[in-house]
Amino acid sequence: MNYMPNSQEARDIAFHMHSYTNAIAHAELGPMIMERGEGIHVFDNNGTKYIEAMSGLWSAALGFSEERLIKAATDQMRELPYYHNFTHKSHGKAIDLAEKLISIAPVPMSKVFYTNSGSEANDTVLKMIWYRSNSMGKPEKKKVISRIRGYHGVTMASASLTGLPYNHKSFDLPIAGVHHTTCPHYWREGHEGETEEQFASRCAQDLEDMILAEGPETVAAFFAEPVMGAGGVVTPPATYWEKIQAVLDKYDVLLVADEVICGFGRTGKMFGSQTYDMKPDVIVMSKQITSSYAPFSAFMINDKFYEPIAEESGRIGVLGHGFTGAGHPVGAAIALENITIIEERDLVEKSAENGAYMQKELGKFADHPLVGEVRGVGMIAAVELVMDKETKTGLEKLGALGVHMNKALQRNGIISRAIVDAAALCPPLIVERKDIDTILSAFAKSLDEVQTEVS
Repeated sequence: MNYMPNSQEARDIAFHMHSYTNAIAHAELGPMIMERGEGIHVFDNNGTKYIEAMSGLWSAALGFSEERLIKAATDQMRELPYYHNFTHKSHGKAIDLAEKLISIAPVPMSKVFYTNSGSEANDTVLKMIWYRSNSMGKPEKKKVISRIRGYHGVTMASASLTGLPYNHKSFDLPIAGVHHTTCPHYWREGHEGETEEQFASRCAQDLEDMILAEGPETVAAFFAEPVMGAGGVVTPPATYWEKIQAVLDKYDVLLVADEVICGFGRTGKMFGSQTYDMKPDVIVMSKQITSSYAPFSAFMINDKFYEPIAEESGRIGVLGHGFTGAGHPVGAAIALENITIIEERDLVEKSAENGAYMQKELGKFADHPLVGEVRGVGMIAAVELVMDKETKTGLEKLGALGVHMNKALQRNGIISRAIVDAAALCPPLIVERKDIDTILSAFAKSLDEVQTEVS
């Protein structure tokens, strides 16, 4: 693309290195620049209007112009624009938010620890697991297990927990002591003739076999999203979590629920752990906690997790970990108001109702020649594209179908995300039924356009 020398696009290419982007291709193609947001819509610098059907990055629960969140941030900036929680210091909003989070936790929790992103939160949880094991006199109990295609972030530790190849290649990851077990995607990973429940049993057996192979005395925790997000919106098969939980309980392995995407209403419950009756020891939160109006994250821990850590900090004299911006008063103020709005407007119930409608209507695409599978729960879904339904394969280049669909949706006014050959949808929780119909109509049109392109 040829851009004017001083255009935003040219300056972006010249000075800005992008996340999750092919740097060489970006120098040629340039950026798509968003200028403003309004409700569920965003507008680019050419004035083109789109429905942001991914909530940005699975995260703008209240859309892009919620005045109450803006006011909460502005008021807090005037009152106390920054403070920290080191060396016994605190501030009102951090206290209020911690109390609120504990009160809405899906299982009994004891304390909240603040961080700045989901990656930092998962990284910190792993450090705390090691710290806790040392406190308990079990220095060998440090290994952790996550899942193939799971997503837990991009720091050294959290990218190791992530089970996606492009997060490991050329980064010399994963680090030692992090292992990955079976991805619970029944459509893709189930054996011929295997029922969902049989597949769930096999996943649980695979986990147990890995724990036994490594040595139960060495395995400390299992990290998992209630519903996999960046790995392709993978919903667990029937009885999966019940069977996984039994294995973890049998070998005294902690469950860390990564609720960075699932939390705060996305699955039709306040937390994905409630949707699947999980019993986590740790719950990691970010994204929708502030509707991403400010970078913010936190995790909740139960007494079983907390008490050995507290004891070790007492022996050493300090818990030697923390972040300058963690529990930031502006972010905490936004999070409190965000949760208040979600509750006042019944957006969790709305997510369940509108989500059921969206899933039902998306299911009607199952007969389309390009559709291999439709999956999802609540207000998160994916449609897997194939060229051959029987072999579940796409074009010669893996992911090419997904790129075609992503471009078609964008032409038709919908921002989606291609996850290999799956088109993901994750609209803001404020979306109305008529907006879902608009997304579905554009989806149908885009499917037909892609079919014509690839025929």
